[in-house]
Amino acid sequence: QVQLVESGGGLVQVGGSVGLSCRGTGDIFNIREMGWYRQKAGEEREWIASISKPGVARYPHFLQGRVTISRDNDRNAVYLQIHSAEVEDTAFYYCRASILRTASDSYKEFWGRGTQVTVSS
Repeated sequence: QVQLVESGGGLVQVGGSVGLSCRGTGDIFNIREMGWYRQKAGEEREWIASISKPGVARYPHFLQGRVTISRDNDRNAVYLQIHSAEVEDTAFYYCRASILRTASDSYKEFWGRGTQVTVSS
């Protein structure tokens, strides 16, 4: 069974940095794109970063320069660094991955359960 498990997050002061990790476990043959999303209270989930297997990162324009995504293919892991944190970054953060479980399978989307980031002033 495949799972994505996030860690990190917690409470951070405005202007500080916070790091998130997400690791895939279980029967994983290959992982294509990995990404991070967040959901603020009362709002829709929004995309904040993606990274391809070779390491090409993409970000939405409104977060350019304030977040950095990276991955470790050997560990089936993806990471997110939030820099110069703002109160508006307070949200539940989720990782997502496009995973192939066996060579004869097809890619499927998996989500982690999320981790809370709270930015206080």
